[in-house]
Amino acid sequence: MEYMTAKEAARKWNITVRRVQVLCSQGRIQEAIRLGNMWAIPKDAKKPSDARLKMNRQV
Repeated sequence: MEYMTAKEAARKWNITVRRVQVLCSQGRIQEAIRLGNMWAIPKDAKKPSDARLKMNRQV
């Protein structure tokens, strides 16, 4: 399986690196693994949906 860094995922998903790191630490990105002080995210991973939205309306 091929992996990308949090920085690459952030660029791909148009979000910040810190947000990607938080999503990884919350377990919201499937199969992301921690390698020392960095995250390895599968290249085919999908961007998690925004948990702040409920039925297409902001809460």
